[in-house]
Amino acid sequence: MSGKLYLVATPIGNLEDMTLRAIRILKEVDLIAAEDTRQTIKLLNHLEISKPMISYHRHNEEIKTDRIIEELKEGKNIALVSDAGTPVISDPGEIIVRQAVEEGIEIIPIPGACALINGLIVSGLETKEFNFMGFLSTNKKIRKEKLEEIKNKKDTTILYEAPHKLKNTLKDLEEILEDRQVVIAREITKIHEEYIRGTISEILEKYTEPRGEHIIIIEGNKNIEENKENIFEYMTIEEHYKYYEEQGFSKNDIIKKIAKDRQVSKNEIYKQFI
Repeated sequence: MSGKLYLVATPIGNLEDMTLRAIRILKEVDLIAAEDTRQTIKLLNHLEISKPMISYHRHNEEIKTDRIIEELKEGKNIALVSDAGTPVISDPGEIIVRQAVEEGIEIIPIPGACALINGLIVSGLETKEFNFMGFLSTNKKIRKEKLEEIKNKKDTTILYEAPHKLKNTLKDLEEILEDRQVVIAREITKIHEEYIRGTISEILEKYTEPRGEHIIIIEGNKNIEENKENIFEYMTIEEHYKYYEEQGFSKNDIIKKIAKDRQVSKNEIYKQFI
């Protein structure tokens, strides 16, 4: 019988945020797959846990996934942890989770800290619907496409950014989004925890030497519904479909959106794409 793969969330700064269940699982598993064993050993020492570890990071995911899957198939229970926060979210893990699903291995999430959620809930911006884009690409073409996508979204958007890249990213956002409201969440749960609110230009003026981990929470486009009505009025149905397809929506979701925009039944739209 196969073992279980546990996706264990760890603190993003404050060690008191480690859950009792996460501690128990780390004590019980046979092996811990860690993004950085040097970071994880500090946490394990603090919790007085001694367990075998294997490194599992972006540069060895392809190689180590097969080994970990084999260990799971042999009956070992394994915990996957990232440096901080919830595994798989802008951290290694997606590949092994996908393969574990294909192999029929049980995957169990052990909830805990997640930086993007904590940044969002204190932002004061819309929380009912939001988009998480992780780190923006350094590829200029892809980056511009993503920025244009953010510009045309009515929902709140959340980005991660390294401190040395923050200023340039804010400048890029200002160029495409103009002066949208933004919240910068810095060092969440740590000693220097800070939230900077204002327009992009205001933040650029007063936030010149950022340090630590940063989350950018961006206000949605409040005029998007009005803009959509004008856009869709002159679109063919194929252009309407492509509009949503380029934003990454599935076929079923696109059909639902088109039907809503045009105030017709889903079946009527569906028939046009059979």
